[in-house]
Amino acid sequence: MPEPTFPPLVRTTIDRDAIRRAVPTFEADFDADPAARVVALHHGRALLAERIEGSAPKLELRHPSELPAPLLRCYLGRDGDARYELRVFDDDAAVGIETEEARWQGLRHAAPVLGDRDAALFTEALALANWHDGHGHCPRCGATTEPTQAGWARRCTREGKLLFPRTDPAVIMLVTDDRDRVLLGSNALWEQHRYSLLAGFVEPGESLEAAVIREIGEEAGLPVDRVEYIASQPWPFPASLMLGFTARLAPGVDADGAAPDGEEILELRWFSRDELVGALGDVGLPGETSIARWLLERWFGGPIVPAGVEALPWTTS
Repeated sequence: MPEPTFPPLVRTTIDRDAIRRAVPTFEADFDADPAARVVALHHGRALLAERIEGSAPKLELRHPSELPAPLLRCYLGRDGDARYELRVFDDDAAVGIETEEARWQGLRHAAPVLGDRDAALFTEALALANWHDGHGHCPRCGATTEPTQAGWARRCTREGKLLFPRTDPAVIMLVTDDRDRVLLGSNALWEQHRYSLLAGFVEPGESLEAAVIREIGEEAGLPVDRVEYIASQPWPFPASLMLGFTARLAPGVDADGAAPDGEEILELRWFSRDELVGALGDVGLPGETSIARWLLERWFGGPIVPAGVEALPWTTS
């Protein structure tokens, strides 16, 4: 299997067209554009198109004239002639747009079946919506803030200070030993038998490589070296950027000395490729849209779940 170039959620590039955000007439221009399309969001779920005769899943992208007034609107960018905007709707507006609950889907459920463009649009839209939801007040003076710059900033209504979206960097590591086995951990917040790669947030004043070494030491009690950056992926739950690395157990270290910290990580297991396939009926692996799954399959050399094998689903949200 050819190695995929990019992790899920970043396999298409939407031109974010940032220069238009400062145009004073942007909102009116967008609404009048026949090629304008809206990603409708409600409680973190996007509206999907109705499936007709086996049609592929996709976002329901409507023209602004077909939609009620939103709580929030943010310009997402353009793809060719089409321009896209996020609009967040309240309960009453969402019911007026679409009453079928199943057509409003969260990113974790929708992204595995959406095309690359739609998955990227949904990811960008959800990240922006989450940021606005948590920044209704100025962190300096506590006054309310209001959206500006086509949704890419908020302005303090008292001091005029501009706030911009921020992303929290987090490292995620595929750790191997000299036998090329992979280390997976079970997090205390997950259901039993769910395993993934070790991960953690980068601390202030810390390099990414130092964060990788520190997190593995804290969560597994193991020293590592040969730390290598691989790829990154946004993860808007609520605002992370996952930075994918590989690391190798340091020379002379006993792999059996892996010890979970007992707080975040409750269990650690080493898997060879054959052992991982053999455990699929009892072990849940990270979801298909996560960079954790992408890094695992990059190490594995292809899809981990072969045809005819029933894998334990990853059911945690």
